[in-house]
Amino acid sequence: MNELEPIDPGTAVEMYLESRERELAAATIYSHRSRLGFFVRWCAEQDIKNLNNLTGRDLHRYRLWRRSEGDLSTTSEKTQMDTVRVFIKWLETVDGVENDLHIKVRSPTLKPGENVRDAIIESEEADAILAYLTKYKYAGFSHVVFTLLWRTMMRRGSLRALDLDDYDPKEQYLSVRNRPETDTRLKNGDKGERYIALRDETCSVLDDWISENRPDVIDEYGRDPLITSEQGRPHVGTIQAHIYGVTRPCFWGTSCPHDKDIKSCESAHSRGQAFGCPSSEGPHSIRRGSITHNLKQGKPEKVIGDRADVSPNVIEQHYDKRSQLEKMEQRREYL
Repeated sequence: MNELEPIDPGTAVEMYLESRERELAAATIYSHRSRLGFFVRWCAEQDIKNLNNLTGRDLHRYRLWRRSEGDLSTTSEKTQMDTVRVFIKWLETVDGVENDLHIKVRSPTLKPGENVRDAIIESEEADAILAYLTKYKYAGFSHVVFTLLWRTMMRRGSLRALDLDDYDPKEQYLSVRNRPETDTRLKNGDKGERYIALRDETCSVLDDWISENRPDVIDEYGRDPLITSEQGRPHVGTIQAHIYGVTRPCFWGTSCPHDKDIKSCESAHSRGQAFGCPSSEGPHSIRRGSITHNLKQGKPEKVIGDRADVSPNVIEQHYDKRSQLEKMEQRREYL
């Protein structure tokens, strides 16, 4: 048995994240940092300064604390504890905790379909948001981001990874490339690289963004991001915050469906608090909605999968929100 070397929770988490930053997408690293931040906080409250002495009972106490602290759903609790298990397993490799401690990290077992989210941006809602952005925020950051996410079905990490020269305005396409060495790893690595054709309207928005509104800045690696701010290439969290902002009904609609006073509602006046609106949605809801919209139009799953970088099995399990009746009618029309 290897002799354990003392390590405090904060240092352990930073070492873990650094060791995985080349194999995980930036968004995944961000998620792991957020989840493990709760573990570090719990350790501080319990006065645990050295993880060498961590036990299975401690990990059970943390699970109960995290459940009560965050009022977590079963799915969220599983996600949180699965990340802790991976972290503890890594700690075993650097002599930070006893061997096989990760086996004692317990998480809920989900029922079939329980890990599938239903949040979705319907095509009618997307059209209304795009109409508002086109009229009042044309070729601005939010307009470009929402347009590309809806029209291309890409992930926010892929959107963030685009450079200026990845866009070909003449041939009207985007080249999505995996560049992990300069902080833009795609979720599926090199397998996620592809070309995405664009329609005329999307190219017009991009052309005007580039010529009129795009800040002419480079990132820390000397690259020219296609989607950027004055501070450089945006974090995925920034993209998400803008999407939360534009999907609020009070932003693109006329009234609040939750009967709140818009003048005093913090979510209505602060993009940073827009996630607090019960009707706001994140980038993945756009992706799910766009894939479902294209399926309803009768486009082949293989074509959609290649464009969105997702397998037919994953489309069926996580993205296809057509009703069984809609599927039947499409089969009837096809046959």
